[in-house]
Amino acid sequence: MKIVVQRVKSANVKIDSSIVGEINGGILALIGITHTDTINEIDWMCNKIANLRIFDDENGVMNKSILNVKGEILFISNFTLYGNIKKGFRPSYVDAADGNIAKPLYNQFINTFKEKYKSEIKIEEGMFGAMMEVTLINDGPVTLIIEK
Repeated sequence: MKIVVQRVKSANVKIDSSIVGEINGGILALIGITHTDTINEIDWMCNKIANLRIFDDENGVMNKSILNVKGEILFISNFTLYGNIKKGFRPSYVDAADGNIAKPLYNQFINTFKEKYKSEIKIEEGMFGAMMEVTLINDGPVTLIIEK
């Protein structure tokens, strides 16, 4: 599992010109799933994202998590995170999990995150497998890649 985490001032996702998810300050997380991923990675990844200290404290030091700042989070499925461009110019997606593996894991990830944190932060999401338009205002920029 690979997740790109971006600290944002705002972000939204549209499907067919309609906003289906929107946040005002927090994290935009792009989630990629590979064919070797299992349910075992989900708790670790959820905990890592929720407690990742990428928000400034009163001294301007990145020392607070999304939970500390009562931020919001927008999750987007993104199989292209496993695109391989070592050869040629056209990405190969052989490392990305097939939809019948990735979709249940993605849904389990979202459900687990909501079970653990929905009472503390607003959680929004795109739609697995849909063509989406993602708009964001990156804050910093702060962009990290988490892999497990």
